[in-house]
Amino acid sequence: MWKFKTPGIPDEEFERTESVPITKEEVRAVQISKARLLSGQTIFDIGCGSGSITVEAGLQVESTGKVIGIDIDPKAVELTKTNLEKFQISNATIILGDAKEKISDLEEADAIFIGGTGGDTKDIVELCETKLKSGGRIVIGVILIETLYAVLQVIENLKFNSIDITQITIGKSRKTSTGTMMLSRNPVTVISATKI
Repeated sequence: MWKFKTPGIPDEEFERTESVPITKEEVRAVQISKARLLSGQTIFDIGCGSGSITVEAGLQVESTGKVIGIDIDPKAVELTKTNLEKFQISNATIILGDAKEKISDLEEADAIFIGGTGGDTKDIVELCETKLKSGGRIVIGVILIETLYAVLQVIENLKFNSIDITQITIGKSRKTSTGTMMLSRNPVTVISATKI
């Protein structure tokens, strides 16, 4: 279905619903690059939503790696499964449930993505740090300033270095009757770090 290795599958290629969020393609491309994925790695996608990160990570770690997606919303889990099938990704497992309860049952990961967590991001970062291998990468996408502040506090207190904060503001083109206009999307801040 998707024959390219580079991240940034166009959003319109994914099955979507209004009630389930998606990490937009440009933000997703940055997040995937910040994770520094390799074939054979084990990846977590916490708050997998539509499954766009799960799909892209599955492509990056290839058939020798695996991706574990978690979401508390049954609609998100079903949509992620639909997108995995659409993109013929067979190296991913999707778990329905509260990440704070499920993370402790998982194996160690080489990289962890944290997205829509319903306000529990700080707690989830703390749990994920215990499951991340030494030298592993954590990548957190946030929209709210309060979440950014809470995540930065916890990241600095845990065993992380190479902390990077990147704010992404995207403008996308849209055709109008008289030409092309640019529409701004909400800024997203991506925090990435390496476990010591």
